[in-house]
Amino acid sequence: MSSEDREAQEDELLALASIYDEEEFKRAESAQGGETRICLELPQDFKVFVSGSSPESSRFECTVCFLPPLVLNFELPPDYPSTSPPIFTLSGKWLSRAQLSALCRHLDNVWEENRGCVVLFAWMQFLKEETLSYLNISSPYELKMCPEGGGQGRMPSASLADEDCGAAAGSAAAEEETIDARAVRDVESLSSLIREILDFDQAQRRKCFNSKMYLCNICFCEKLGSECMYFKECSHVYCKACLKDYFEIQIRDGQVRCLNCPEPKCSSVATPGQVKELVGEQLFARYDRLLLQSSLDLMADVVNCPRPSCQTPVMQEPGSSMAICSCCNYAFCTTCKMTYHGLSPCKITAEKLIELRNEYLQADEDTKRWMEQRYGKRVLQKAVEEMKSKAWLEKNSKACPSCSTPIEKLDGCNKMMCTSCMKYFCWLCMGLLSSMHPYRHFDDPDSPCFNKLFQVTYIEFWEAED
Repeated sequence: MSSEDREAQEDELLALASIYDEEEFKRAESAQGGETRICLELPQDFKVFVSGSSPESSRFECTVCFLPPLVLNFELPPDYPSTSPPIFTLSGKWLSRAQLSALCRHLDNVWEENRGCVVLFAWMQFLKEETLSYLNISSPYELKMCPEGGGQGRMPSASLADEDCGAAAGSAAAEEETIDARAVRDVESLSSLIREILDFDQAQRRKCFNSKMYLCNICFCEKLGSECMYFKECSHVYCKACLKDYFEIQIRDGQVRCLNCPEPKCSSVATPGQVKELVGEQLFARYDRLLLQSSLDLMADVVNCPRPSCQTPVMQEPGSSMAICSCCNYAFCTTCKMTYHGLSPCKITAEKLIELRNEYLQADEDTKRWMEQRYGKRVLQKAVEEMKSKAWLEKNSKACPSCSTPIEKLDGCNKMMCTSCMKYFCWLCMGLLSSMHPYRHFDDPDSPCFNKLFQVTYIEFWEAED
């Protein structure tokens, strides 16, 4: 190795190490060489998709900001750059071997045009900035795998193939001859490729987010993205400290379905993973338990075992009011939560019936149908009718002071007789009257109803006459 070549190699490797960070450029320890990882600059809203193998099969499509990098492994021979080019391999996950081969041959052409000069930086810049245009790749880009495990994607146009690869191959055999041994497609299967693309895109997005500054609209402080969290549906950003306090208050209050974006009128909801990242283990366990319970409560065919020591969710058989707990084998009625009683009517407590009635009256149509299915339409309608009857009785009748039977006054004087216990009482003051001399109450000057025996009757009569 001449001193000029060695000095040129050292200068080039030092320059690359100063330009790129450790994730992009890594120098080999045992030889003059290294590895570069090149992330391409993708256009906005770049889509990748996988079409189904048949019309019935599903189609996968997603928008990405980043694709897994192309990896250029190189070794510098002793006579580089004066005589020989770098020895290299080019590997990628989402490009076919044919596309990688075309890139390898173009790198050879760049060397031929710059023979005697260092070319690694020029290679890296070409791969980073011109790969997509050189291979005619645009959005949406289809991902495929060849049966033998090699890649199959969009090939360069005929003009590019003629310029760099000779005449375009028209058959599978001719295409196989154009594959460069230095081109490596580092992927096992199409499913693993999709997974790696999604994972890499998410990791790079997170890295970019963490390095930027954001204003939290709760504490109005600017903080690094690494100290913030964003809601995935709306992309609103808040600092973790504020969201932590907000989430903890909601979870302690049992409002696990209200962990939404604090932005007014925004319906985005935090994911369980985001909640787990911010709150402690004990609070997250409470959140997880309450979220599961609230989800089960919304399912019409799921009820909890009524035994306090069990509470296991139980699937209800369609059209049946009986359920059997799979944990404790308790057979119970899904309406009243008591031991199953067959065709006998449920014994719902008065408090429970009032609670169900009020909930039923305030519910929307979907919730009403669910309640009718769970508790029985006749039970709920009867409770509503009884409430209306009770309201009418409270407005139009008075309770007998002796037996509390509701009594309606249709006409006549203020001396009333209960049709149930046959006791006399005054309609005005609701006092009991003597069974022997009931009218004495209206003749006694000390009575509050003195001379009011026919007062109401007269007033009603004259109002009717007018």
